Amino acid sequence: MDGTSGVKRYRSIWISDVHLGTRGCKADMLLDFLKHNESEYLYLVGDIVDGWRLRKSWYWPQAHNDVVQKILRRARKGAKVYYVPGNHDEAAREYVGLQFGGVHVVEEVIHTGADGRRFLVTHGDQFDAVVKYAKWLALIGDHAYVFLLNVNTAFNWLRRKMGFTYWSVSAYLKHKAKSAVEYIGKYEEALAEEARRRDVDGIICGHIHNAEMRDMEGVLYCNDGDWVESCTALVEHETGELEIINWAEVLRLRESIRVKAAA
Repeated sequence: MDGTSGVKRYRSIWISDVHLGTRGCKADMLLDFLKHNESEYLYLVGDIVDGWRLRKSWYWPQAHNDVVQKILRRARKGAKVYYVPGNHDEAAREYVGLQFGGVHVVEEVIHTGADGRRFLVTHGDQFDAVVKYAKWLALIGDHAYVFLLNVNTAFNWLRRKMGFTYWSVSAYLKHKAKSAVEYIGKYEEALAEEARRRDVDGIICGHIHNAEMRDMEGVLYCNDGDWVESCTALVEHETGELEIINWAEVLRLRESIRVKAAA
């Protein structure tokens, strides 16, 4: 930590699933994270901009623009910035091999850590069977999620008028939670197997909004999470040690300290 500026310096930072262009994006929290954390390498591991949502309705507040400008400034100051597009910003894959303002657009990249370990960095959607083999279903799922949040109350009011019983959201979510656990497990296994096939020490990805770092039979699986719900990032220390940073928790702790100091 730089004692004068309050900035912590890492060798590398990975962030993904920011979903700029959506109301769920925690752009202010990401800006705060970038303000207090710098690195030699910065990896943008897909779904930075949500092209799916922007095509349906335009939403781009100043904070979202500030995130883009902050990243570009990072590149201008000498950070090595790599952008690995995901499925929500797949249009950027047309520019793989090019660089914009110092940001290099790549399909994937091998990162060599300070300790010599090699990691495949990929968004991960190509290992998601729903996205890979039934993209239309994934698009419907994205729309349905927003729809469910907004109309559940009205839906059940209509069911009562028609003589039907209440449709339990909690039971539905419990079922989906079980399915989600199975899905995440299969996703992690597929990525770990790809790391073995590529003869690397680990894999770093995003896509499923579930921050995780664990050994999978000799392969280190790392998911940097997202900036819609959990607000997490993966960082590499100068020693090569990797760590998941939960910035929402950091902010809660910071606020708790402030309140105690003011009491």
